[in-house]
Amino acid sequence: MTKQFEGKVALVTGAASGIGRASALAFAREGATTVVADVLVEGGEETVRIIKEAGGDALFVTTDVSKAAEVKVLIQKTVETYGRLDYAHNNAGIAGAEAPTAECTEENWDHTIAINLKGVWLCMKYEIPQMLKQGGGAIVNTASTAGLVGLEGSPAYCASKGGVIQLTRAAALDYAKAGIRVNAVCPGVIRTPMVESLVGTEAEAGLIAMEPIGRMGKPEEVAEAVVWLCSDAASFVTGNAMPVDGGLVAQ
Repeated sequence: MTKQFEGKVALVTGAASGIGRASALAFAREGATTVVADVLVEGGEETVRIIKEAGGDALFVTTDVSKAAEVKVLIQKTVETYGRLDYAHNNAGIAGAEAPTAECTEENWDHTIAINLKGVWLCMKYEIPQMLKQGGGAIVNTASTAGLVGLEGSPAYCASKGGVIQLTRAAALDYAKAGIRVNAVCPGVIRTPMVESLVGTEAEAGLIAMEPIGRMGKPEEVAEAVVWLCSDAASFVTGNAMPVDGGLVAQ
């Protein structure tokens, strides 16, 4: 049975752990050759090892998505190695430091925006020209429910993720006629390394209480949405900000 992404190449940033790793594994499961990008070398190489042990093909490229030169090299290495780029999941992101708006430091603001928003833009800036050469492709950006509704104490994070949603919509319209679809996933509370330190605490209980479905999501559940958005099954879907959130924003 032919896997749906056989012969295709997928790139996932922030793939050393959490949603990014789950996404990379999901692309590989569907037959895609997968490029894994992250600033965390050990975790990125581990993701590649898991893919290869399962019979897939993968490459790790150390990349800070907030730096144009590194993103440019990432796309160049992808094309030099595999000859093409069909799918991209621009997932790298940070939570930043929590503080009310007036107490958010300029350093935290700049750092969070640089990775979460500028990083997504830089990735698309270099991914899209390659996809245009090939006649099409599909991109999924990781936003957040915090880009759809407010989150107390997280002004930079909310601004960055709201920006990702609007950037996604703009890019979707820019390239709709060129065969490139651009969508976003908006994860709710997902059990990733970002929240592992809270397991068993009151904070964890508070996060679970935010979810109408009564539990945190799994990284794999977000990855399934990413794969679907890149697949031919979603061929008429572009410019969409899809909540994968257990009903959080429906409240």
